[in-house]
Amino acid sequence: MKKVNEIFYSLQGEGYHTGMPATFIRFSGCNLHCTFCDTRHEEGTMMSDEEIVGQASSYPAPMVILTGGEPALSVDGSLITLLHKAGKYICIETNGTYPLPEGIDWVTCSPKEGTALRLSHMDEVKVVYTGQDITRYENLPARHFFLQPCSCLNTDEVVEYIKRHPRWRLSLQTHKLIHIP
Repeated sequence: MKKVNEIFYSLQGEGYHTGMPATFIRFSGCNLHCTFCDTRHEEGTMMSDEEIVGQASSYPAPMVILTGGEPALSVDGSLITLLHKAGKYICIETNGTYPLPEGIDWVTCSPKEGTALRLSHMDEVKVVYTGQDITRYENLPARHFFLQPCSCLNTDEVVEYIKRHPRWRLSLQTHKLIHIP
């Protein structure tokens, strides 16, 4: 049984897959307490892997995004196997402080300052920019690097940073800008 905060259908609003329809499975709980966290993930309902996959399968898009809180606290090989059997393309948004089970199709790592990363593979790095030194993230084993304004408040600062450091691409919280869940 896993504690699930919510399962909903929307468009991915951030990073590489922006604009794609996806089923979001938001797990409850996180090992970090970021001051800028905009997600209420503490509450939840205990669900079996079969219940999670059944609800996720009620939506038409093949993409599933495992998020939280910190989904790595809940996600295991059993859930990954069942989601794949249901024909799902599995993405995870993680802070990278816990290892992940095999079989996840796309890994988005959103590292936080002062934490040690425990991932050997990531497809994209997405850093929420609060003015911190992000040069330490530039050598992570990822193909795509995104810098995101903190709650859409420091966009000009992020744009200027990216212009000076062209390895990074801008990621906006599109879902907040156009007011979709």
